[in-house]
Amino acid sequence: MRRPTAAGRNRMSGNLPGIDRDPASIRRRIEVMEGLLERMFVIPGINRPVGLDVILDMIPVIGPAAGAVMGSWLAWEARNLGMSKWQMARMFGNVGFDLMLGAIPWIGAIPDFFFRSNSRNLKIIKRHLDKHHPGVATIEGDVMR
Repeated sequence: MRRPTAAGRNRMSGNLPGIDRDPASIRRRIEVMEGLLERMFVIPGINRPVGLDVILDMIPVIGPAAGAVMGSWLAWEARNLGMSKWQMARMFGNVGFDLMLGAIPWIGAIPDFFFRSNSRNLKIIKRHLDKHHPGVATIEGDVMR
């Protein structure tokens, strides 16, 4: 069996979204994770998006912890982008505040419905990417190189 050349590996990784370490791939990964955590579906009648983060808050103890781990992954990706310690501290602060809100059994999902820590963290990362990696800015959902 032949092994792919370097060019072949690049083409292969291009077909599998999100496994590269370049800023464009990182941007796609964090946008997908934020969508999963904050905007998975829309509640009919009030047209408000809800994601896995709010749903996990309904499960006492384990749910908020799982949501915090998934939200911390966004901050980990920020570290891979070389973001400042201040920005990462803000992001971990958002995740920690979200964890504290979700720690209140059953009722913790209500404030989490309004305080979207993952969306806030995505904004911080996008601001960094737009400033330091303008070549990966998105326009109408498409990545521009």
